[in-house]
Amino acid sequence: MKPVRWGVLSTAGIGIKAMLPALRVAAGCDLRAIASRQQDRAEDVARQFGIEHAYGSYDDLLADPEIDAVYNPLPNHLHVPVTLQALKAGKHVLCEKPLAMTQAEARQVAEAALAAGRQVAEAFMVCHHPQWVRARELLREGRIGKTSAIQVLFSYSNTDPGNVRNRADIGGGGLYDIGCYAVRAGRWFFDSEPEAVCVVMDRDPAFGTDRLTTGAIRFPSGAHLGFTVATQSALTQQMTILGAGGNMLFDAPFNCPSDHAARLIIDDGSNLLGKDRQIEVLPPADQYRLQAEEFSRAIVSDEAPLNGPEDAIRNASAIEALMRAAASGQWEPVAT
Repeated sequence: MKPVRWGVLSTAGIGIKAMLPALRVAAGCDLRAIASRQQDRAEDVARQFGIEHAYGSYDDLLADPEIDAVYNPLPNHLHVPVTLQALKAGKHVLCEKPLAMTQAEARQVAEAALAAGRQVAEAFMVCHHPQWVRARELLREGRIGKTSAIQVLFSYSNTDPGNVRNRADIGGGGLYDIGCYAVRAGRWFFDSEPEAVCVVMDRDPAFGTDRLTTGAIRFPSGAHLGFTVATQSALTQQMTILGAGGNMLFDAPFNCPSDHAARLIIDDGSNLLGKDRQIEVLPPADQYRLQAEEFSRAIVSDEAPLNGPEDAIRNASAIEALMRAAASGQWEPVAT
């Protein structure tokens, strides 16, 4: 397979910490270019990662005819406009989540990708991790019976007023940043689309962003997803799936370290102390590398990628409904 030639838009932390190292070693990927609004910053990162081209603007990278695909980790409010710009320039786009903050914006991206004949995917790297893949296999096999509920707790502490996650005007806040993972988890493990949501939020009085959000999502089968996400609380990641014949617990369900052999714990519910629990130990995996490789294969094969535009539309619809519910204080339907 001819390698897909990649460029990365911005020197954002997620890129430096996760995606740039992944792209350097991912099969079928050739990391060629990095762009920043500051030329010297782009050059520094290019030297650090051995990247051939460093650009002082996003436009210059998008104009490079040797770049096939770009990774867009810009702040949330730039996901849609820059992705549209990249598609117009003939690039495939892997965009950080949330790809869009509304269903209408997500549909705009989907239509642009179709018109350009290019691939777009939302960067939910978790769907590529062996623990998520294996868990869904077990659920489909009926390992814990009919699933009825998923509980998610996801939190961290960030009170930096300059951080993009604490700026309401550019799409900051807990729901957009990490609540989207809970929504994706429900859709992934229930294998269906949500029909209605309710939510309560506590907003930071200075930032205006939601720092504590608890939501409930109802699915057509009657199953429920319950989640709490927080941006000014202790670092925590927990996820439990409940079924008629047992439950399933995850190790670091969202940011599992690449050198950690994740444990998928299956409990038949026969003992409150979990004496009969079974543990599947999964091989260590870099979910960012797996994501880059899968998207590159989709580009070469011209097949739909995981977490493609239609999936992004559905995730955006649920998040948009949650935002409406926060304002109305009532259950809100999820648009189809």
